[in-house]
Amino acid sequence: MKPLRISDYTATSALGAGKAAHLAALRAQRSGLRQTPFETCDLRTWTGQVEGLDTPLTGELAGWDCRNNRLAELGLRQDGFLESVERLRQRHGPQRVGVFLGTSTSGIQQAELAYRARAAAGDGALPDWFDVAKTQNIFSCADYVRRRLRLDGVAHVISTACSSSAKAFASAYRAMHSGLCDAAVVGGVDSLCLTTLYGFNSLQVLSTDICRPADAQRNGISIGEAAGFAIVEFSDQPGPALLGYGESSDAHHMSSPHPEGHGALAAMTAALQRAGLTAADVGYVNLHGTGTPANDLAEDKAVCALLGSATPCSSTKGWTGHTLGAAGILEAAISLLVLEHGLLPRSLNTRQRDPQLGAAILMENREQAVAQVLSNSFGFGGSNCSLLFGMQA
Repeated sequence: MKPLRISDYTATSALGAGKAAHLAALRAQRSGLRQTPFETCDLRTWTGQVEGLDTPLTGELAGWDCRNNRLAELGLRQDGFLESVERLRQRHGPQRVGVFLGTSTSGIQQAELAYRARAAAGDGALPDWFDVAKTQNIFSCADYVRRRLRLDGVAHVISTACSSSAKAFASAYRAMHSGLCDAAVVGGVDSLCLTTLYGFNSLQVLSTDICRPADAQRNGISIGEAAGFAIVEFSDQPGPALLGYGESSDAHHMSSPHPEGHGALAAMTAALQRAGLTAADVGYVNLHGTGTPANDLAEDKAVCALLGSATPCSSTKGWTGHTLGAAGILEAAISLLVLEHGLLPRSLNTRQRDPQLGAAILMENREQAVAQVLSNSFGFGGSNCSLLFGMQA
């Protein structure tokens, strides 16, 4: 596999807006999770909320206004990303730059608000301001981003639950390799909504405690929201790159992974094979690590089967919450920070490591230079994706 050069990237989450904010939070071991209520939700839980999403979108793209696209806009404004895309646009032309994003719920909160307004009005009609195509539609985020960036190339949204924005990297690679575009903006956006919170609560996996991945007493997830973007190109220039990716679908259950981690193992193995590397080359694993008993145990079995029990690994969901469709890009950004700064983040909030787990879970931050980082994102139905990042010489 020819590496995809990552010429720029950015991330916005409950840890803050931009790379510097995320690196600072990781160094300070500061979680973005809070017991702050979200909107009208009356569940007892922790969430990773992003600040600054109260201002409506204005101008020619005002019709796309919803929480998800406001989050996309905030994310695009960080780290000089808009300027980087403009240079990319000038270099390749707007028709030759693709947009590949992942999301799970898109702007469904806008639909929630619309149905509340309908109930209040009592006339059975949805309000005039509700535009399904521009807000709730899964394609809405890519449509908004490509218009905002003035890009006219192929645009695509993937919605495979928690692996969505990881799979966006694979889709971009295939599209570029097929000649559909010369470069791409890859990423994901997923915002909080009541459907997500109550939905995961109905599955009995929403924790009333802060998310504690790999902990002996872990009992579920904390949900967060995030936006992240990266520019990918075929280039021999030195710097961070996607070296390989692996996708699989074990189709074991609608919402649970195969208990032995077969799908996870297949995805990680494929990522290494595409990169032409071996397990010994992986210096750190950013685990999917949701904090649920079944998911953490299944992933642990897969990691140990492939990498053994000595490779440092941790989940970053205790820092940001599980950002669902944006988890892939957010954790890709954290993986790139690991490569660039040699900081391996601990499994935050983990008090006592589960003795059933065999992997080398980091209980403290570690300063250690690594050459390759494996980042896992596993979704409902066994929709799995592993990304292997490294520094291109």
